[in-house]
Amino acid sequence: MNVHFLSLILTVISVISFNTEALSPHYYDHSCPQADQIVTNAVKKAMSNDKTVPAALLRMHFHDCFVRGCDASVLLDTKGKNKAEKDGPPNISLHAFYVIDNAKKALEEQCPGVVSCADIVSLAARDAVALSGGPTWEVPKGRKDGRVSKAIETRQLPAPTFNISQLQQSFGQRGLSMHDLVVLSGGHTLGFAHCSSFQNRINNFSTQKQVDPTLNPSFAASLKGICPAHNKAKNAGATMDASTKSFDNIYYKMLMQGKSLFSSDQALLTTPSTKKLVAKYASSMEEFKRAFVNSMIKMSSISGNGNEVRLNCRRVR
Repeated sequence: MNVHFLSLILTVISVISFNTEALSPHYYDHSCPQADQIVTNAVKKAMSNDKTVPAALLRMHFHDCFVRGCDASVLLDTKGKNKAEKDGPPNISLHAFYVIDNAKKALEEQCPGVVSCADIVSLAARDAVALSGGPTWEVPKGRKDGRVSKAIETRQLPAPTFNISQLQQSFGQRGLSMHDLVVLSGGHTLGFAHCSSFQNRINNFSTQKQVDPTLNPSFAASLKGICPAHNKAKNAGATMDASTKSFDNIYYKMLMQGKSLFSSDQALLTTPSTKKLVAKYASSMEEFKRAFVNSMIKMSSISGNGNEVRLNCRRVR
């Protein structure tokens, strides 16, 4: 068996456990009672200057937790010959790391060496959702920061081309259910996708079909206009739903209309159970909000391998 592949499997297995007992919403009540507010202030300030920040922070948290657990390994910079996670192919478009840096700087001034970078990422993701009109929740805290970050391990991240079996395996390896898959996919209500993420659906879909037949024809035509077969525009792409700055259930409604971007989005309609959940959340924003909070808390509790609190989120001590 390939050594790299074996190490990837072992890494995935090591993060299946959850930190639910070790984490607590009251973790910093005495050591840094203003921690939540300091992070919220940093997110608010960034959002006032850049409307893409909420999607970036939510995606950052997801990508952190799915590789080595929620240990802020996604924040570490490449050093020497070790290429870090943030430079792995799926993470090249991650941004807004400065928001975490700003929050960390403010926290270090108030409570030196107390609040972990992993907790800041989790708090910032919550704020990104809440400040975009979505639900808010008490974030369980007490994560520790990891010291290892490897670009090769970003292969573990679920790809936008995944089918339902691949998605089930990816989420299941992390202790997440098919229900969590459907609910967390709703986070796509925020954000933007580059052409490369959905090019497979609009150009050379199969030997028989140029375009994925599950796509709404007029929607597919508009995507082809933005992303021609030999697209050269580096930043070309499309928003994930029609209200990309608002956290809502439009994503599910568009999915049911054949107006989703990723193959992995469309995959949610390929089993009766997941299709039923899509319909449920398309019809009820309140049901979606409630479920999203539960699944986010579950995902953000995936155990990492961290054992320290970094003073600088981009490098180990």
